[in-house]
Amino acid sequence: MDGRQPAVYILASQRNGTLYVGVTSDLIKRVWQHRSDAVAGFTSRHCIHALVWYELHETMESAILREKRLKEWKRAWKLRLIEGENPEWRDLYPTLL
Repeated sequence: MDGRQPAVYILASQRNGTLYVGVTSDLIKRVWQHRSDAVAGFTSRHCIHALVWYELHETMESAILREKRLKEWKRAWKLRLIEGENPEWRDLYPTLL
């Protein structure tokens, strides 16, 4: 994966911990930025570094729309989404490299 594809992603501080929903056109680069605290903000303040779910999209427009919808979801729905595809809450970042 070269990273240059629109994607929506969820990061977590730990299993059932604090969640962050984001969108990017370069998943590998963006998750690396979160993991290295390259940008000050919510994820660096709350140590949210594990990529626990992501979804690739054909267009940035569809990725942005999906991100906006996920941000409106109840927490329980996001937890079910993560656990449906990643029941162990493994950090998926190494699988991208």
